[in-house]
Amino acid sequence: MSDIWTPAKVGNIETKNRLAMAPMTRSRAQADGTPGPLAAKYYAQRAGVGLIISEGAQPSEDGQGYLATPGIYTDAHVQGWRGVTSAVHAAGSRIVIQLMHAGRTSHPDNTPHHRQAVAPSAVAPGAPIFTATGMQPIPEPRALTVEEIEQTVNDFRKAARRAIEAGADGVEIHGASGYLIQQFFAPNANLRTDAYGGGIENRARFAIEVARAVAEEIGAERTGIRLSPGATLGGLDEGAEGPDLYRYLVRELNKLGLAFVHIMHFGNEALLADIRRLWDQALILNRPDRALENVGSDVKSGLADLEAYGQFVLSTPDFVERLKIGAAMNVPDRGSFYGGSPDGAGYIDYPTLSEMAGAK
Repeated sequence: MSDIWTPAKVGNIETKNRLAMAPMTRSRAQADGTPGPLAAKYYAQRAGVGLIISEGAQPSEDGQGYLATPGIYTDAHVQGWRGVTSAVHAAGSRIVIQLMHAGRTSHPDNTPHHRQAVAPSAVAPGAPIFTATGMQPIPEPRALTVEEIEQTVNDFRKAARRAIEAGADGVEIHGASGYLIQQFFAPNANLRTDAYGGGIENRARFAIEVARAVAEEIGAERTGIRLSPGATLGGLDEGAEGPDLYRYLVRELNKLGLAFVHIMHFGNEALLADIRRLWDQALILNRPDRALENVGSDVKSGLADLEAYGQFVLSTPDFVERLKIGAAMNVPDRGSFYGGSPDGAGYIDYPTLSEMAGAK
């Protein structure tokens, strides 16, 4: 039995406790995709957790989905992220950069090249997306060719290397939340009839190829992947075979010896138990609806090695300290989750307990 205050080993990353900051898009990067000037302070403020998983960073121009999200494929990106990783390390925590390709969840107005989005198949999600001119319908994407799939795998590989150059302790491959990798899993988004479509082995192929390429490039001990079994985000429907696809996928990923799998859990407890049984390395669990009084329960039961938290950590930089003494958390301001003013309102101005006491 472990509790959340004991150290953990995640691949070759040693964490001071078993709490992680979940990845959260904040849309505050500069126009060229370099992390914004306040990003280092934002992440360092939250370094009480043992492991920070950064917001998604696109591995290429094609990978961008939303406005003002950071990249990790140019020298400027590396330099910007280096400031973030250095600040987090100085504050006593570890950080992995999430590699996120949005696939069809994109709009030409949001990308630097203004081209049509790419996806497994030419199927639009039937949902809107925010752009500089307001909400617009997401256009139909273009189906990737096999050669372009190979190039996209290579984009992930190169982005992982750039993340390590930027000082990250590792990377998390984003295979969840309705983005490109999960789009390959879902039969309603993946209509392919080649080696990347059809049966569950084919629909899982792209994810496995990306994970293998990244692990070869930077080491399996620095490579993790995030999955969200059953998630319908982005209009996806994984169908009746969904649970079996994840069982197959986790078995295959486990053979690679990755540092961790990060599960965004939506309620299939039997599948979660199977994933735990099939996975030999660290398992990070994010239950989006977990109540504060249940923090630590999955680590204590052995179901998870770390627990990840999003809005609690976003709104409460001293989340760990408050958790230890049972203090109330700050109330998150949903209106400032994305974008924001240059002064960092809703980003770096959430107060700690000590700051609140000093203001009295």
